[in-house]
Amino acid sequence: MMKKQKESKGRFTGFLKKFYVFLIFVFLYAPIATLVVLSFNASKTRSKWGGFTLKWYAELFENEAILQAFGNTMIIAFLSALIATIIGTLACIGMRNMKKFSQGIIMGITNVPMLNAEIVTGISLMLLFITVGIRTGFMTVLLAHITFNIPYVILNVMPKLKQVNNSTYEAALDLGASPSYAFFKVVFPEILPGVLSGFLMAFTMSLDDFIITHFTKGAGVDTLSTKIYTEVRKGIKPEMYALSTLLFVTVLVLLILVNKMPSSKDKAPKKV
Repeated sequence: MMKKQKESKGRFTGFLKKFYVFLIFVFLYAPIATLVVLSFNASKTRSKWGGFTLKWYAELFENEAILQAFGNTMIIAFLSALIATIIGTLACIGMRNMKKFSQGIIMGITNVPMLNAEIVTGISLMLLFITVGIRTGFMTVLLAHITFNIPYVILNVMPKLKQVNNSTYEAALDLGASPSYAFFKVVFPEILPGVLSGFLMAFTMSLDDFIITHFTKGAGVDTLSTKIYTEVRKGIKPEMYALSTLLFVTVLVLLILVNKMPSSKDKAPKKV
């Protein structure tokens, strides 16, 4: 009797846990699902379904201002992610050769931008550019994105670098390989999953950023996030639903790649 009561109580507790998780996902994704549905609604009224349409997507790609903002976003995201990946990987290699105490200090300093509020980072960078005399524009946005992307690259590359066996690298040097050749043939293939994960995460963070971009972009330069903010202040247009849907799908695909790529690399059979 007591065993049955415990089993029924356990099933009820399990149901409550699942229901709680279900509610969390509902509150998180119901607004996004609503946004996606409205992007296919032929009616401009949010309270009325006017039929399925792709008109808003067509009008979105005919809007020159949005296309220019999209181009700026993709260029900034790609360049900042690429440069941050190179700098972050080199920084990891440098930190690997440090003593544990120095390495811990540098890693602590690296984690500060990730823990810091974005508005503080954005205002700080804006004040820095003004103080130095750099005119805010495309280049300041690019520099700002590189700055806040580097810690995310280090966060992905450093664990992979710690797994590399130094003996293999030293053996390659003993066999006559140059340091650069040994690095690209021995070390780099081992840390490649972390490098790719860092690049994709940096690209995603840059693609999605608004606050830091808003404070460092200056006049005449817009990304998708700042363009959406400007358009929403004037009044929400259906094209914004389509644009937000495309952004959500892009970020979702990139996040899936970030999470799947390292695991697929680890599960790959090793060559004998």
